[in-house]
Amino acid sequence: MLPVNQARLQIHFCVLLWGFTAILGKLITLQALPLVWWRMLLVTGALLMVPRVRRQLRAMSWRLIGAYAGIGVLVSLHWLTFYAAIKLSNASVGATCIALGPVFLAFIEPWLARRKFDPRELLIGVAVVPGVGVVVGGVPVDMRIGIAVGVLSALFVALFGSLNKRMVESGDPLTVTFIELGTGTVFLTLLAPLLPHQGALFVLPGLHDALLLLALAFGCTLLPFTLALVALRHMSAFGTQMVTNLEPVYAIVLAIVLLGEQHELDGWFYAGVAVILAAVFMHPLLNRRARSTTQPELLGTAESHSMVD
Repeated sequence: MLPVNQARLQIHFCVLLWGFTAILGKLITLQALPLVWWRMLLVTGALLMVPRVRRQLRAMSWRLIGAYAGIGVLVSLHWLTFYAAIKLSNASVGATCIALGPVFLAFIEPWLARRKFDPRELLIGVAVVPGVGVVVGGVPVDMRIGIAVGVLSALFVALFGSLNKRMVESGDPLTVTFIELGTGTVFLTLLAPLLPHQGALFVLPGLHDALLLLALAFGCTLLPFTLALVALRHMSAFGTQMVTNLEPVYAIVLAIVLLGEQHELDGWFYAGVAVILAAVFMHPLLNRRARSTTQPELLGTAESHSMVD
């Protein structure tokens, strides 16, 4: 098999695994805060065992570590609101909201990454608006708070994604992920007393939740992270973006097959999803330029994996 074809299959497999994060978020019985805390702690602990991470960390300046630590706080807030959205609604709604990340990115990145605003990207934002309206109309009233929290999560994706883009050449991807998730773990530990309704952090999960947390941390975070880093060497930025945009599609299909969520939502929801995804897929088409750089830093820290700028 040609390297590019193998890489394409690997990326699709990675996106499928990322799609499972929403499903696991629904199946794990822990509240969003302890769920995210355990996921971050497990991934951080695993990365600390990698000699390359320890070497790169020692070589990195304190200023750079501090910058990535600040981004790590945004990452933790993204994951916290993403899983809170799933708990308040369902996996399909959470995945759909995260698809709005590239839309927010189109408006926030020019400001944070200090690049010129592209008016074509305004078209994407305008095209998404009716889709969001239709999605809201197709969701039961008691789930709509989940949409609001999910949109906030997509905003956090755009914020830390834009900041990571400014520093794309400044650190090794594994080390950056270790710093960001490690900081996120500490931040959530400090945040926990302010959110007592989210449950205790330090209570060991039961066997059911423990197994699913291990699958989430290693099968849906570290494994696709590693595979994607290899695959990105053989794929164009455009091709990578087009495949990763399929993540909410995979998540929604998995939610239908495994959770039967189509019975909780009506046809208007799926019509709105189609409008949103059409707009999201417009982004790489409108900005198709030959680029060799990607953003591997985002691979380990987002449910929305917009890896090319």
